[in-house]
Amino acid sequence: MSEAQERAFEELAPNYLLDVPRDVAWTSVHPEARLDPAEAYGRAAALYIEIGSGQGHAIVSAAMTRPDDDFLAVEVFRAGLARTMLDADREGVRNLRLVEANAPEVLSSYLPEGAATEIWIFFPDPWHKNKHTKRRLIRSGFGETAARALRDGGTLRLATDWEDYALQMRDVLDADSLFERDFDGDWAERFEGRAMTAFERKGIAKGRDIRDLTYRRRARA
Repeated sequence: MSEAQERAFEELAPNYLLDVPRDVAWTSVHPEARLDPAEAYGRAAALYIEIGSGQGHAIVSAAMTRPDDDFLAVEVFRAGLARTMLDADREGVRNLRLVEANAPEVLSSYLPEGAATEIWIFFPDPWHKNKHTKRRLIRSGFGETAARALRDGGTLRLATDWEDYALQMRDVLDADSLFERDFDGDWAERFEGRAMTAFERKGIAKGRDIRDLTYRRRARA
């Protein structure tokens, strides 16, 4: 990381970065660790979570324009977390927290059940080589993990510029009884709340179509 990014961890992390009890790996979450959103944010508000927030452009923009909501960025890329903190601090954002941890563990145990109003997954690593596709986040079983963290009626928003991954996402979630489509036709409209990021610009520049998907979490029985 750059000197500024190192300084972000030293000076800004106490305000933004959640102190997560670890299991074995540095980015793991201890199975008994639990987030208390009211304690973390100092209030009760709707919670929006971005998985794989990268450099934080989308979530910082959202937090800036929606001060009555709370936002959580989940990322393992330390330079990206540093950039997110620097940008949030520059803009005076106070309704944003970051967690340096593996997304499935955050969703499956660290978050209280039903805590999230929305979960965003924008341009996740496509692992586009055939031998690597099994590493993709959105695969069989992911729906149950995401559904646990979402409140009844909560929204799961996804976007990718890789067609085969978009098709996989849609197949996985269409087959999951915990979710229902919240769009007509083949693909959802572009989410207006998603700030244009470097990943999206890169995909467009290479001539790839951006595909959005939106699903709603069915009510618990």
